[in-house]
Amino acid sequence: MKGQSLAWALTATLATALGGTASAQAQDRYVTIGTGGQTGVYYVAGQSICRFVNRNAENLKCNAPASGGGVANVNGLRSGEFNFGVMQSDHQYKAMQGLAPFEKEGAMGDLRAVFSLQSEVFTVLARRDANIKGLDDLKGKRVNIGNPGSGQRDTLEEIMKVKGWDKSVFALAAELKPAEQASALGDNNIDAMTYFVGHPNGAIQEATTTVDAVLVPITGPEIDTLLAEKHYYTKAEVPGGLYKGNDQATPSIGGKAVLSTTSKVDPEVVYQLVKAVFENIDRFKRLHPAFADLKPEDMIKVGLTAPLHEGAERYYKERGWL
Repeated sequence: MKGQSLAWALTATLATALGGTASAQAQDRYVTIGTGGQTGVYYVAGQSICRFVNRNAENLKCNAPASGGGVANVNGLRSGEFNFGVMQSDHQYKAMQGLAPFEKEGAMGDLRAVFSLQSEVFTVLARRDANIKGLDDLKGKRVNIGNPGSGQRDTLEEIMKVKGWDKSVFALAAELKPAEQASALGDNNIDAMTYFVGHPNGAIQEATTTVDAVLVPITGPEIDTLLAEKHYYTKAEVPGGLYKGNDQATPSIGGKAVLSTTSKVDPEVVYQLVKAVFENIDRFKRLHPAFADLKPEDMIKVGLTAPLHEGAERYYKERGWL
C-alpha cells in the first residue's frame, strides 16, 4: 500500500476480518506512536498522548508500545511501522540531514515535527564505590553504553568521538536496555549507567534507592567543543534533590524530546492528535513531573529541527499561536 503506514494497513485488515458490526467502527483510523523503554519518559509521553486521543479525537484510535528509543523510532517512521515517534531533537535533525546514525538510509526529507515535549539531559549515574567523579574516570570501568538505536548510545558516541575514545577504553561496554540498567548497577554488574532522559526518571530513582550512587558531571573542554559544533545540544543540568544522595545540581548537556511524523500522514489525523493534546494540556502536564513546565508557545517552536506538519500548523494557526 504505497504511501500508507503499515500500521494502518494492518488495522484495515483487522477491520475487514471483524466484519461491519458498525459503520462507525469501519471509519476509525488507528495510529501507532513509537516511544522508548517502559522506565523512560518517552513511554509515558506516548501513553499520555494516546490517552487524550482515544478520549477526544474523532474516529481516531491510538496505541503507544515500548520501543528501542529515538533512533529506532526514526527508522520506524521510515519503514511505516510507526505513524508518530518520540525522539531527541538532535535525532530529528540528523535524520533530516542524513547524518550518522542515519547516513546509510540517507536524508529523510519527509520528516515532520508535531510538537516538542520535555527537556532531556544526558545522564551518567555511577556506583559511589567506583570512584567516578568525571568523564575521564569512566575509562577502565564497566559502563552501560546503551542498546543500539537508543538516544543514550548515540549521544555517548558523540561524546566519545570528541574525547578520542572507542569502546576499548571501557573494561566493559554493556548494551543493556534502559529497563535493565538499574538492576545491573545495583547487582554490581556495571559501574555506571547512561541515559538521555527527562527528570525525574524511574530507572534512576530505582538505582539510587537500591545502591549508593552519584550523578556524574558531563563537563570539560571537549564538551564545550561539542556544544559549539552541534547546535542541537545545549547546556543542561539534573536538578539537585531529585534522587537520594544527590542534593546538588549536576551539569551536563541536553536537548528536547520531540514528537515527529512524516508528510505522508494525513493532515486531518495530525490535526486531531494535536487538538486532543492541546485542548487538555493542563491535564497532560499532570501525568509526569517532567511535563510540569511545558508551555504551548514553546512546544510549537523550541527544539523543532524539522518543518511542522501541515496538520499541526493548521491547529496552531487556528489558536493564533502562529
